[in-house]
Amino acid sequence: MNQLLIKGGRVVGHEEVYQPGYILVEDEKIKRVGPMEEAPNDENIRVIELTSNQIVFPGFIDIHIHGANGYDVMDGTMEALKEMTSVVPAEGTTSFLATTITESKEATDQALQNVARFVETDYTGAEILGIHLEGPFINEKRAGAQPVKHILRPDLEQFDAWQELSNQLIKVVTMAPEMEGGQEFVKHLSNQGVIASIGHSDAIYEDVKKAEQNGLKHATHLFNGMRGIHHREPGVAGSVFLSDQLKAEVIFDEIHVNPTMVQLAYQNLGAERMMLITDSMRGKCLRNGVYDLGGQEVTLQDGEARLADGTLAGSVLKMNEAVKNAAQLKPMDLMKLAQLSSGNVAKSLGVDHYKGAIREGLDADLVVLTEDFEVKKTFCRGYLTIDK
Repeated sequence: MNQLLIKGGRVVGHEEVYQPGYILVEDEKIKRVGPMEEAPNDENIRVIELTSNQIVFPGFIDIHIHGANGYDVMDGTMEALKEMTSVVPAEGTTSFLATTITESKEATDQALQNVARFVETDYTGAEILGIHLEGPFINEKRAGAQPVKHILRPDLEQFDAWQELSNQLIKVVTMAPEMEGGQEFVKHLSNQGVIASIGHSDAIYEDVKKAEQNGLKHATHLFNGMRGIHHREPGVAGSVFLSDQLKAEVIFDEIHVNPTMVQLAYQNLGAERMMLITDSMRGKCLRNGVYDLGGQEVTLQDGEARLADGTLAGSVLKMNEAVKNAAQLKPMDLMKLAQLSSGNVAKSLGVDHYKGAIREGLDADLVVLTEDFEVKKTFCRGYLTIDK
């Protein structure tokens, strides 16, 4: 039995913040959590002492990430996924959905098969919880950085073939329900327990409302790649606000969405329905330069990734930076931040019985941050992966 005691600092527990607190980790799981005075006193247990100004969060879960450090899910190689699982814990991410982009059928086949193979290997670092299929069932009017030539109409048979290739790992599909066959597609995904997420969509309110009745659950990168709010048509963004169920991803890098608009979204969605994502591409962790995204050249300059025509092409955002930016929202506290960065996603994916919170019995996925949200330590399933 391998035991570890993490004590000191603020521990953002499932129901309260312990200040100071402790977490007892046994093998890969959280054995106990509570206030410091209840911490076990056993000299045989290895101890990691935290300073009073450090904060322990549940490990971040990023359900929308394409790449990092020179690699991309669409590379379709084991090396790419190994690198991604190794590098994202440095930003506090302990699990994620490997996210595809609208590409050729052959490239998508390879990427999906590659993820299915990789998750069967014995790897350390962040855990891949599944796949986010972003496209190709989207609206070219709102393609953004998705390659238009590979966009397809919603196709149940094609999806089923891809789900089989991926060994049932597709958990989220970004799609446009207003396209021909789109509503049936939403229903099909919902019946299979796959999250339909509206994105790269020009839908109007009636389309979104109908899609929600058919099982729509999420909105992909709110405000970006979708019909916005207009005083004569709520569009996708307004329809999400008017829902009381839909959860929405937000790229909070202060580039994709103005912080004031994120505040507007937060006031409408509350802490229960907003999810922080990075939507990062291979240029994350690298210096300024030209990189590939879905076969297109993307120029990374001072934190902004853009296509030749100026279109934003993913981000180089890190999850701890997104959390730091979200800390400015009002009203905000540490427990709400934990919901935005892990809890809401875990619940959506149906993994909240073992991920997404600091409570007994769950995986010991933990990130230790300074008060300025700098990552000091990251534990992936009880293993100290990052130690600064």
